[in-house]
Formats: sequence, C-alpha cells, structure tokens
Amino acid sequence: MPAERPQPATRHLVDILRALPPAELNALIARLGVRIDPAKRIDPPSQLARALVSLPELRDPSRLPHASLELLHRVAEARGLLIVTTVPPALEPLAARGLLFARQAGEAVELVLPTAYLLQLRSWEGEDPRGIRALLAQSPLETMSAIAGHYLGRPATPPVALALEVAWDVLGDPTMLAEEIAKLGPTERRVLDGVDRDGGEVDTEELLELEREPLRLRTATGATPSRRGVGFAVERRGLLIPMHPNRHVVPTEVSAIISAASVAEREARRKQVRVFIESEDHAPRRAKFAVDPAPIAMGLALTAREHAAEVRPGIGTPKSLITKLATRFGREPQQVALLVALSRAIGLWDTSATSAAAPPGSLALHELARLLFIAWRRGGAWDEGRADPEMLRIAAESRDSSAVNVVRELVIDCLKEVGDGRWVPWSSLEGYLKTDQRVPGLTRLLRRWAERVGVEVVEAVEVARRIVHDSLPALGIVDIGEDDGIAIRLTPRGRALLFNRPPTVDSTPSKFLDTHVLRLGPQSRVSAVFAIAPFVEVGRAGETLDLIVAPQTLARALSAGLEADVLRQRIEALAPLPDSLSRTLAQASIVLGRATFVAASGFLWVEDGNIRELLRTRRPTAELFVDPSPPSGLLVQLAVDLDRLTRRCRTVGVEIVSDGQILRARSMPPGRLTPPPRSTREPKEPKEKD
Repeated sequence: MPAERPQPATRHLVDILRALPPAELNALIARLGVRIDPAKRIDPPSQLARALVSLPELRDPSRLPHASLELLHRVAEARGLLIVTTVPPALEPLAARGLLFARQAGEAVELVLPTAYLLQLRSWEGEDPRGIRALLAQSPLETMSAIAGHYLGRPATPPVALALEVAWDVLGDPTMLAEEIAKLGPTERRVLDGVDRDGGEVDTEELLELEREPLRLRTATGATPSRRGVGFAVERRGLLIPMHPNRHVVPTEVSAIISAASVAEREARRKQVRVFIESEDHAPRRAKFAVDPAPIAMGLALTAREHAAEVRPGIGTPKSLITKLATRFGREPQQVALLVALSRAIGLWDTSATSAAAPPGSLALHELARLLFIAWRRGGAWDEGRADPEMLRIAAESRDSSAVNVVRELVIDCLKEVGDGRWVPWSSLEGYLKTDQRVPGLTRLLRRWAERVGVEVVEAVEVARRIVHDSLPALGIVDIGEDDGIAIRLTPRGRALLFNRPPTVDSTPSKFLDTHVLRLGPQSRVSAVFAIAPFVEVGRAGETLDLIVAPQTLARALSAGLEADVLRQRIEALAPLPDSLSRTLAQASIVLGRATFVAASGFLWVEDGNIRELLRTRRPTAELFVDPSPPSGLLVQLAVDLDRLTRRCRTVGVEIVSDGQILRARSMPPGRLTPPPRSTREPKEPKEKD
C-alpha cells in the first residue's frame, strides 16, 4: 500500500497511519469495518491503531496465506524494515489488512512492519527464542505493562502493544541498549552479571539469592520476587524477562553486551591456549575440508520440489526424505538434516522463494551461506541439546529450546579469540571452554531443561563438541582434521562470518561446461535458479552446483506447456546458451502445421461407405455427427448420448453394435398425446331451477 507523502523515520503504528493519505486511510477504515467516533478526543488514526493491534491474524498467523506469512517473517527478521527492489505479490493480503506498509525509497521499496505488530508476532523457527522480541511477545501482561511504563515515564494504558513501542526504540537498538545497561546501579549490575554467569537463566529462588533478598513471598507456584526488589528493577527495564512459571531469562542481546565487557577476564586463558598452539605444528595428516553450504542447500531445495507432497509447513521433514537426499548428494544424513531445517527456516523451500521481489529469491547464491549461518545462530530451527536436533519435529506448543544459544556464543567467542587460520587441537579448546565461568551454570540449566522437557541430560561441553564436530563443518565454518586427536581450523568463509566481514566472492559467472551441464556461479540469483527448475535435473553439488539441461528435460517442459522462447529467456538469465541447445530450442519453436481440436463423445465405425453417407446426409442423423469425420467412421457430437444415437440411427434402418451386442433404445421418444375416446353416453342436461 504505497504512500504518496514522505513517511516519518519512526515505525510507530499511529505515526504510520497519520502519514497515510486521507483517501488511503479512509479506504483502510472501510475495508476493516472500524467505527470511528468523532466525539472521542483521540484522532481517527489513533482509533484505527487500537483496532488494528487487536486483529486475530497477529495472534493466529495461520489465518494468513503462507506466502504472506513468510514475507511477514522476513520483514520481522530485518527488525521491521526490509528494502526490496519491487513490491512482492504476497504484500497485497497484508496491506489489505493494514499489517504491512510499503513506501517508495528512491528506486527501491521499503516494507515497514509497525513496531506494535512486531512485538505481538509468535516466534517462528527462524528466530532466536531467547531474543528480546521473542521473550516480550510471550511475556505476561503485567511484565509488558511494567516495561512500557518504565520507558514511557507514566503508567501504560491499554492497548499495551502501542505503549511498548517506546520501549522497543531502546531495546531494539544495540547502541541505546548498551547505554541503558551502562545506567544501571552497582547492585542492579551485580544481579544482572550474576544471572549471566549462571547461563543467562535462573529460577526465582536463585534470583532472590543473587539480590540477597531475605523476604520470601510464596504463592501456589513457589517463591515470587518483590516488586521493590533489585530483580524487578532490572526486569522493568526489559533486561531480565520473567517466563512462566518461575524462570527469569537474560535476552541474547543483553547477554552479548554484558559478555563483551568481561573480555579481560578471559585474556589470561586465551594467552595460554595461543602459546600452546604457536609452540607446535598441529596440522593433521588427514582432514575433511568444509565446503560452501549454499550450493548444497540450493540443490536440496530444487530436489525437494519433486517430493513436495512429503513436506508440510510447520512440521518436521520426514526422515525417509532426509535419507533419500543424503544418498542422492553423498552427504551425511545429520548434515543434510541441518541444511534442510535451516533452509526451511529462511524460506528457501517455500514457493515464495521463486519471487525476485523479496528474500531469499532476491539474493545471490553466495549470500545463502550467511543467511544459513544467521538462522543457525539464532537457534529457532536447530538445537544440539536434543538427540534429534530439528525443532520442527516437535509440536509448536512444546518447542522449549535449551540453553544451546549460550553454548554457541561460547564456542564462537573461543574460535574468534584463538582460531586465526591455524589448526587448533580440540583438547585445547575443550579445556578452554571448561574453564569458562559460565559452564557450570550452563550444565545446571541443561540438566534442569532436560528434566522439564523429558529428554536425556547432556553436558555443556558435549553440546559444544556437537557444535564443533557436526554443525560448523556443515555450515562451512571449520575444517576437521584427524590424526592422534581431532583438530579444527577456521576456513576463510568462517572467519568472514564470525567477524562479520564481507566474504571474498568468486566472480565466475554461470556457464555451460558442455552442451548439457550448467554450472551456477556465486552471483546467480536464487529466483532465476528456481525459474529453470521445471526443466533441469540436479547434478553434482559441492563447492559449485551443476544442473543438467538435456534435450529430454526440455522436451518434458515443452510438453508441459512452456514455450520455447520462455525456456530460452529463463536459461539465458543465468548463462548464454550453447549452440546445440540453441538449435534444439529453435527446432522446438518451428511450427510444421496446425491441427484443430474437436470435442466428441465417441466414434461410430462404419465400413460401408454408402451407410456412412446415409447417416451423414439424412435429416434425422446428420446433426449427430461431426462433419467432416475421419475415413471409415463418423465422430459423434459431444452432447449426443448413446440412447439418442441408437434411436435416431434405427429410424433410417441402421443398427448400432457394441461389444457384439445390438443396442436398443431404452426409452420411447415423447410422441403426440392422443385424446381419450369420447364416451357414447350423452351427458345429462342440467335441471332447470324453478
């Protein structure tokens, strides 16, 4: 719903509605059936905003089309502002409901998700379940009101979603969030640091111990913190979020800021590990070198379209399909399962990926590696704390993630500090991780989580081993060396991703290796690759992805109704056509003749030419057949049934035989009704009245 006048920088819902042209605002009010009361002291945009934040689509996204829901998630992952080249088709249902807005920004288009909507969306598989947004969205009303009131400077009035927009201006901005943490008093900072050292999560009893609160207020669910305590002072700032029934969690964004301040404490341990690494050459005799996950993920997405019936939204990928794909690409099933789960989380398996207007369809092939890494780091789709790590295999209401995100950050920090391209023994990294002050708290959290969800207890170091040995190699982050022990090394791609630097991209374009094999270049657009999916076969997938464009695949596409010119345009959007395929498409586009389709209900085989001519020319039967008909028979018109054909032909002396049996008409034709015979008795004359 593009707006004509300039939009404000803020993404508050009321401000966006006020910036809309009057005609567009009135049209939105009419579509939603919102009653505007002119007697109220608030203006129509404010009244409309109060109605919009109560839309059921925000709390039940299944009401939206799947493509629109995927677009909504992509905009939410971009923190409410996504820049696209053109307006995506999936925007229309969202714009009609006033859920998403678009505005022109030069040659691009900005898709704006108001903050009030952003804070109400349910968590999805591509999001960090311990991020501030996800925790706020599932917080109780009392917590949201306290946070909104703190940043507003006054009590928050309903609807709370509109009041929380001011709080998100601070909590959603890393710079302002760091300034807010710096404003904490010594006691509040001590409590926050204590929770972070315990793994970022404590129960109420542990929180009261940290704040040294002697008073224990107990309810049916156990102890409850005082609203005058230090813990509540941190919670009302949104730096510590309470979760039902008695857990208190430090959001990921807050933990990252707090952990960054304790780098000096890890300096001594880092030096010890580095001295050991530099003292010897730890290069292994054998190594498994990680490859770029983008070509493999793209190949999996193309192959999965052949098994679309086996994959359902919101439900885990069948293990039988994972096994088929692992065999097809020659990869370990665990690595394939990881790439499949992350690909689904970023929308690569959805039909909306074929659109070039929004990610992932608008991205280049090499950009998928960073997107997959971000989805893994968020932790909503994959959890190494479980025996079966794919989160989609669990019911949506039971997807309670472990503290694996904290372990991931520990591993990433460790690799960033000691992994500079050299081989590092896993035993050294394991010792480095064990000495971290957060590991005991993480072990306790993992044990408590395992008891809560009913899974096997796993140690924090074991989770770190799974991350280093399984997940990071599948994402192309580390190489694995095998000798007397296990050694790891950051790849150039891994260093670029961990340090948030732009990776070195090969500028080799897509090209045909021979007459039939198309090798995709890193700059190939994802939507362009999906456009040729109906008439290609997936070949080798490694550092690059090869697609087979053979005459038989082109013949299948032509028989399915695709024009030769369309095939040529889609292929040339990736690479110039070789001469052989160009000639094949040119020959396929030549029209040798033209045939006319005639609908018929049957064919009457008549060997005698005189009988055929009789049936074709006589008035009772001429209208039953298609003229002209093929030799040796007559085509029966589409609307003529067998009973009518049998009856009409019999009137001119021709019998119809089917399966050796002479057909007879089942019903008599309606004839002229004959009047009943008149009675011979004369009717009596009426008596005259006196």
